[in-house]
Amino acid sequence: MKSLASFALLLWSALPTYPQAIDLKLPLQDKSVRFAVIGDSGTGLDPQYDVAKLMARYHQKFPFDFVIMLGDNIYGGHSASDLKKKFEDPYQPLLQAGVKFYASLGNHDDPATEMSYKPFNMNGKRYYDFRSGNAHFFALDSDYMDPDQLTWLQQNLSADDSSWKLVFFHHPLYDDAKFHGADPDLRSELEPIFIKAGVNVVLSGHEHVYERIKPQHGIYYFVLGNSGQLRAHDLNPSDQMAKGFDTDRDFMLVEIAGDQLYFQTISRTGETVDSDVLKKQSKTAP
Repeated sequence: MKSLASFALLLWSALPTYPQAIDLKLPLQDKSVRFAVIGDSGTGLDPQYDVAKLMARYHQKFPFDFVIMLGDNIYGGHSASDLKKKFEDPYQPLLQAGVKFYASLGNHDDPATEMSYKPFNMNGKRYYDFRSGNAHFFALDSDYMDPDQLTWLQQNLSADDSSWKLVFFHHPLYDDAKFHGADPDLRSELEPIFIKAGVNVVLSGHEHVYERIKPQHGIYYFVLGNSGQLRAHDLNPSDQMAKGFDTDRDFMLVEIAGDQLYFQTISRTGETVDSDVLKKQSKTAP
């Protein structure tokens, strides 16, 4: 009986401790652009549901309008029941509150299903864009970076005069995770376009960790691929890492107000693992 009680105590102590209060570090300025970020989320397992519940709680205090998804939105099967279990059920409170989700495709996604899945707002396209306030968002398909997509991106970025340009896709151009590592070929294709067009922020998933990279060529890079999946202790920090987290799942809240971008990354247990305010970069000649 003693050993059984000891095992129960050990099991209880290993369970996540959920916050009693919401610790919001964002300013909630009038007419700001507010959104959340998740990546590699669609497992249908308890940790995904834990993150989703916490997102719904934060939404009550920080009413974000939309969520961007950094790929691997649905793992495994893509039947109607899979979509319900791995997306509709966990995020039901947010969907009922009118929060929109904008998905990008990852290597575990089924493009044929997800591009036409209305709640993902892809409208049948592998890559697309949308605007919110003074920010312009570009969703890419990093699984198949063909010439047509690169031409579309270059033309639309160069013609855009939004204050903030944010690009999101699955495979990171920079990261310090050991399992995959950064994609230098993708970086050589995309980064010159980003630099020339004055992209401000790039968000990616794929690595099942969180990492904020120190600005590269003046661009802010984030990796967030642990909203459902986790590869514990996978980070191997280098000089390019500004902040990393690889021991639990998380999500990020973002607020853009004028020339300031505020963010807060929150773990499944409610711990703020990273937060800061980033100033909009000055435009320089390419």
